[in-house]
This record gives sequence, structure tokens and C-alpha cells, in this order.
Amino acid sequence: MHETYDAKILNQSPVAGPRLGIIGGGQLARMTAMSALQLGCNVVVLERNPYSPAATLATHSLVGDWNTVEALLGLASQVDVITLENEFVDANHLRALEDAGHTVWPNSQTLALVQDKFTQKQTLQAAGLPIPRMCATDEPRDLERAISQLGLPLVLKARRNAYDGKGNATIRTRDDIAAAWEKLGGNAGNPLYAEEFCDFTSELAVIITRGRNGESAIYPVVETVQENHICHLVRAPAAVSPEVANRAAEVARRAVETVGAVGSFGVEMFLTRGGEIVVNELAPRVHNSGHYTIEACACSQFENHVRAVLGLPLGSTRMVAPAAAMVNLLGNIHAAGRAGGLDQALAVPGAHLHLYGKAMSGEGRKMGHVTALGETLAEAEQAAVECASKIHFGKTS
Repeated sequence: MHETYDAKILNQSPVAGPRLGIIGGGQLARMTAMSALQLGCNVVVLERNPYSPAATLATHSLVGDWNTVEALLGLASQVDVITLENEFVDANHLRALEDAGHTVWPNSQTLALVQDKFTQKQTLQAAGLPIPRMCATDEPRDLERAISQLGLPLVLKARRNAYDGKGNATIRTRDDIAAAWEKLGGNAGNPLYAEEFCDFTSELAVIITRGRNGESAIYPVVETVQENHICHLVRAPAAVSPEVANRAAEVARRAVETVGAVGSFGVEMFLTRGGEIVVNELAPRVHNSGHYTIEACACSQFENHVRAVLGLPLGSTRMVAPAAAMVNLLGNIHAAGRAGGLDQALAVPGAHLHLYGKAMSGEGRKMGHVTALGETLAEAEQAAVECASKIHFGKTS
């Protein structure tokens, strides 16, 4: 059922289960809603688009701008607990909900520390966690100072509202400064910062779910493989030594603890050529690197997120198979989102196909994913890649 954000109370009759509100209606909200419904929740989604991926699963769907206090208060009036699927809603808006007596997890204080990536890195650095060297760049001439401090190449980054490589530009020579600044909208009031180029051997990630009581559930350390700055493949567990895995997990645990996390958080890290673990980024929400947990772990990142924000005990993160691989399904043209190749994809043994139900496909747009389990990483990856190769968007044959 779709209504505008100023809708009346969801249901005047008694509600059997907890009422969970989700800010945003994309695929992360969709998979969170699936787990919430399994636990008997009523799910209310707030999204600008009435046909969002999560809308078809939600008990109730509100249409409105989730980055306005008015729309958020409309959502809050219908639920017991609010969570979010993205870090782009302004932390001050969440604080307004809290000031009005509503429960929000992760809370506004956590989001204020995380959503500005320069502030996020400063917070982690102050806690003694390893991060790349960086400096603020309020105007183009600050990049000369950044180059003298950090060397070349370096990475110019947007402080807010960037994902999947959007908001990053690599500066290899001084001749790249003007184009990088223009590309990221620095001249349009978009705050930027510079970060040293990290010479890494692999990109690692960990999902940490932290409960209201400070209890933490730590998922296996995984390796992520990026193509065009978008996650293409996840290998679980990462093919690193137990010592490296333990260090990465501990860094991730401390990072989410530092920002007061509640819920499932994604922690992306670099493993440098010198064997160091460096934090690249925190995501204050369920994360693409943890999609494999739906089939591969006793309790998925989505179910544990719901448990955490509702104040319930956290579930086991144990893998149910020795290895798993996840491949993202990306669009490559602007066209209808209906998937073709289902017959061939579903014939691949051991592969699990997830389609997000997006109405339109676009270049690089995440349309679904495939997870496969195996006795070895190679076995799991082969099945996941084979299944994913059969799926295409924009045509049905």
C-alpha cells in the first residue's frame, strides 16, 4: 500500500509484531525487510519512488523525501524503531526525530561521525586506528600543500554523498588538479579532501553487527574485487593468513565501537604491500560485501541488523560451508530492468540468484547478485561467475 508521507497511522487495530521503519527503499531495504518480516515485524518504508525495490515487500510504503524532517516524522509516527539503508540522510534530521522521542538506530551521533568521510577518518585516527594519511582541501590551491605532504599520486575525495567510486578522482600529476576539482564539484560548494594513494595487495572487508548493549557479532573477513570502482566479486573467507584475518577483524570491531554503532556496519580496509591493515571506509548500514551471508552464514547480516536495532540477541556468524563467493549483477545500458537468461542461470548447480526488482537498468547499476557455496573458494567462485554470466538486463531473450 502506498501513501504520501503525511498518511494516517498504519493500522488502528493492534499490531502483532514490532513496527520497523526503514529510511530508503532500495535493495538494502528490500533484503532487510525480508529478514524483518521473517521475525514477525511490520515494515514501513519511506522512499521518493513509489515503485522502489522494498515497496513490494513492505507492510506499508510511504512516498516522500526522506531527507526532510516532515517526511521522517511521518514515518516515525507509524513505527516503533527507525533504521536506514543509506548514510545520506542528514544527521541533524535524525536528531530532530530523537528530540521528538523517536528511536533511531544507528543514531544521529553515529551518523554525524560517519557520513562526512573526513570527519569519519579523523574520528578513527583519534582512536588510534590505522588510516591513510590525508588533509583537508577547501580550495584548489590546498592541493599543492597536499601534494607536498602526501606525494603523488593522491586521491581527491568528496567528503559526503559518494559511493561506488562516485566522488573519487586520482591526481597523478599537477596537470590533473583542475580537472579533478571540477569533476567532483569542488567549485560548487562540495567539500573535498585529499588522501594518500594506498599501495595495497588486496581489499578486505568485514561486517560487524553491534547490539544496543555493546555486544558484537563479527563476520568472516572477506576479499572484495572492484571493477570500475564498483564491487564485482566477494570471496569469503579471504585467502589471507589467520594472523592477518584476526588483525583485520579487530580493527573493524574497534572502528564500529569508536563511532557507537548499533546495527550491521560494513568496514572496508586495505591490506598494504607491507602487510599493514588500513581502514578505507565505514558504511553505517548493511553492506554489499555482506550479501553472501544470506546463504553462507547461520544468521545473515540483514537478520542480525534487525535483531540489533530491535534490541534482540544477535545470531551466529558461523559460515555453513567452507567457502562462498558473491558476484554483483550490474546493468550496462539504460533499459527496462527485467532480467533475461533466467532459465540458464537457474540451471547452474549451487548458485543462488537474487534480483532486486528495479524497474530500470542503467550502466553500473546494481540489479541483483549471485551467491554460491563450495568446498573451496575456486569452486564457489566458478559457480557464481557462471550463473551471473547468464543474466542480462534490457531484453528478455
